[in-house]
Amino acid sequence: MNTNFLKILVTITLTCLISSCVTNSKDNTTVIEKKQKPNVVIIFLDDSGYSDFNPFGQVDIETPNVQKLADEGVRFTNFHVPQAICSASRSALMTGSYPGRTKVFGAHGPKEKGLDTIFPTMGEIFQKAGYKTGVFGKWHLGDQPETRPHARGFDETAGLMYSNDMWKHHPVNPKYWGRFPIQYWENGKVTIEDVGVPEQKQLTKWYTEKAVDFIDRNSKGPFLLYVPHSMPHVPIFCSEEFEGKSGKGLYADATLELDWSVGEIMNALKKNGIEDNTIVIFSSDNGPWAAYGNHAGTTPFREAKATSFDGGTRSACIIKYPNHLKANSTSNIMFSSIDILPTLSSLTSVELPKNEIDGLNIWNLISGKKNAVNLHEYYAVFNGQKF
Repeated sequence: MNTNFLKILVTITLTCLISSCVTNSKDNTTVIEKKQKPNVVIIFLDDSGYSDFNPFGQVDIETPNVQKLADEGVRFTNFHVPQAICSASRSALMTGSYPGRTKVFGAHGPKEKGLDTIFPTMGEIFQKAGYKTGVFGKWHLGDQPETRPHARGFDETAGLMYSNDMWKHHPVNPKYWGRFPIQYWENGKVTIEDVGVPEQKQLTKWYTEKAVDFIDRNSKGPFLLYVPHSMPHVPIFCSEEFEGKSGKGLYADATLELDWSVGEIMNALKKNGIEDNTIVIFSSDNGPWAAYGNHAGTTPFREAKATSFDGGTRSACIIKYPNHLKANSTSNIMFSSIDILPTLSSLTSVELPKNEIDGLNIWNLISGKKNAVNLHEYYAVFNGQKF
């Protein structure tokens, strides 16, 4: 056999082994199989107290699924949001920018414009990079055609456009909030015109079922799944399967259902064989709404939702990324939700938008790299409607 031919044959063989060559059965051509980009799952609760779940101090009820997530990931005890209220917090997460930049403060009501389209959302950024994107839950970043989630980078959507208390049964101002019905949207269309008590009881279950189905259909990835639950924001509801289950009241029942939801999502990742290649983030938009007493969560810190104290801005946070983060560990590093987008961008090789953002890639800090420091000189905290 010709020596040159042998060299060429060996070179081709080695190249295929290194590149993980596979054969396309249709035309018998060689395809180079690229390493799958990591999937991203963000579970974002609404008004959940820092110590609502076992890994963060819950002792009255068992929350085994959130505990399991903590056992398999890192429990972060010093995670903050820049404003401790719904729309402002969600905007910061989705854009990597402070409320002072986006001008999204407080909690926006029905029919409001919300987040200006000049600020790309995480959905738009990942969608542009080839990710399948889904959001199932409370959006609260705009209730106009151009600002609803289906127009902001999410391929599949379902849920409410704003908080579940912005309805005719509001305990303080029913006439004001009752001007518009709460609508349930799916993929850019209203499927329930007036959400009532029966539907509110199903919200956690519906969001979870949508999330699991999304994972099952997109397991070949990569995908971005955002699950911003409506609960445990007042009014508190849970499905019949969880009513009375805790023996500790309705808030605890709703917490058990949210824990179940986490378990269903994690089981879906495992069943599809993708949990090792999925970054999972679990947290809340802000601290508990303490004014509602036993219908609110708990926090060991000063004050609560809508304040600039730790009880409002400091949320429980767990991040799981197998083989990249040390399992069953705890970190007291301080970081903010504005850092989530740029950090995920780095981990997934997804290009950030050209517009300036406030968050920074802090992966070295999150992953516990030796001598890593927070790249921010400070974090700004907002507690008003203007800047």
